[in-house]
Amino acid sequence: MGLGTYENYHRAPPDMMKFGYDAPEGVEIRGRYDGEFAAILDRDALQFVAGLQREFRSRIKYAMECREEAKRSFSEGASPGFDPATRYIREGEWTCAPVPPAVADRTVEITGPAERKMIINALNSGAKVFMADFEDALSPSWENLMRGQVNLKDAVDGTITFHDKARNRVYKLNNQTAKLFVRPRGWHLPEAHILIDGEPATGCLVDFGLYFYHNHAAFRRTQGAGLGPFFYLPKMENSREAKIWNCVFEKAEKTAGIERGSIRATVLIETLPAVFQMNEILYELRDHSVGLNCGRWDYIFSYVKTFQAHRDRLLPDRVQVGMTQHFMKSYSDLLIRTCHRRGVHAMGGMAAQIPIRDDPEANNAALELVRKDKLREVRAGHDGTWAAHPGLVPVCMEVFSNNMGDTPNQIQSMKREDASAITEEDLLQRPRGSRSLDGLRLNTRVGIQYLAAWLTGAGSVPLYNLMEDAATAEISRVQNWQWIKYGAELDGDGLGVRVNNDLFGKVVEEEMCRIEREAGKEKFRRGMYKEACKIFARQCTAPTLDDFLTLNAYNNIVIHHPTGSSSRL
Repeated sequence: MGLGTYENYHRAPPDMMKFGYDAPEGVEIRGRYDGEFAAILDRDALQFVAGLQREFRSRIKYAMECREEAKRSFSEGASPGFDPATRYIREGEWTCAPVPPAVADRTVEITGPAERKMIINALNSGAKVFMADFEDALSPSWENLMRGQVNLKDAVDGTITFHDKARNRVYKLNNQTAKLFVRPRGWHLPEAHILIDGEPATGCLVDFGLYFYHNHAAFRRTQGAGLGPFFYLPKMENSREAKIWNCVFEKAEKTAGIERGSIRATVLIETLPAVFQMNEILYELRDHSVGLNCGRWDYIFSYVKTFQAHRDRLLPDRVQVGMTQHFMKSYSDLLIRTCHRRGVHAMGGMAAQIPIRDDPEANNAALELVRKDKLREVRAGHDGTWAAHPGLVPVCMEVFSNNMGDTPNQIQSMKREDASAITEEDLLQRPRGSRSLDGLRLNTRVGIQYLAAWLTGAGSVPLYNLMEDAATAEISRVQNWQWIKYGAELDGDGLGVRVNNDLFGKVVEEEMCRIEREAGKEKFRRGMYKEACKIFARQCTAPTLDDFLTLNAYNNIVIHHPTGSSSRL
């Protein structure tokens, strides 16, 4: 779905709208009216977002066209690699702006959707940073997005509370909390509830613009020690896209009257093309950067997507594609070397495990896997890591603290000059392993259940003792598609059969029965499992691979309220 197509969105009855948002000229709000939302969507804030959209939309459109051109090139047999035209940046001696003292220590970062209870628990978790997510961990419904903005404003103001009526418990912030980062959506996602000059707004400009406008002053005063706000930037494929973000930041700083370089951002290296542009991305953001992060699940997804036309690039079962695979280790090592050479943080990947409270033995085994993963990261030179659940924070913190001592990071102590020898071949090496029917079943079961939850408003979903978000669902989808497309042999369980539409159809049918048993008939009936199954199965068997699961499914969660704005057009 392109940015300009919104004819198929659901429309709410006009009588549901009795009020309207006070939108400036050329801006139309199609989302449900709510008094709290109106305080976020005030006229000046919308004018700020519209200004960003108007100034940068042509550059964003061109960047997305460049993505399509690169995809065509890869499909015709090319592979991503280092750009000879930017060798001077990679080989030059330069550094990014000094790391702000407020976030020098990022040893453990917890992530999660911008939901009220989650925000409080994460800020209180003992982690150094909480990344509030508008992207992969959030289903981007109007309610979730706008409620998230309300929640974050209350969090920055220090007034956020939550009353859990079921437990009769009130949640509020501790005196000492994690530093707040916010992740807006990627460049490719539209915000169909806000039209600017007749077209859906760019989702990330809405997320960034509303949050920055309402919170920059309070954040700099209470959290950033005079700097900030702080952000995570997802799904970039090259430095061209980083340069747009840098210009967005500069425009925001100028508009707010704060010094250049106040906003700081960490870029997730989670696409295969971006690993060859890490120096260039940091260079474009050098006045606004606080590092790079190994977004490893999306990186695996991107590997399949980049090589979708290459039948010799079939992945093994997703559980076998870990950081010990040569191409993954090379990616992590080169990221550390690049970041430390440029004076910024090199952040490790996600620990997705969830504490298993009713099985101590299984819980201990899961925590041991987390310890081993985090020990690998800190010894490699990472400055910090991610956790999906507050229960993992002490384990991750212990590993990093025991190996880093009193230093807040390893930027100066772990230069990893050995990683300068990493080549294009290292970064592109084919993953080793086997494929199994169990792997096909797990992909299918996880993909359908995640999408069913996403369609009903949940973007972060606990499944089989792991916290799944859109990234792991994407791996499930594209791996199924790849195996079906090229008739992959299931060589890991002695079956020797090849995957085709008939086998996949049987697996879908059987896994839907299993999902119904595990969920229970009532939950299954009330959920959107059948709708999710249709979407997921269609994408897995499509002749051409859809770029993103969530972009394709977005129409299903958009509800237009035609009279939602009092825009003076």
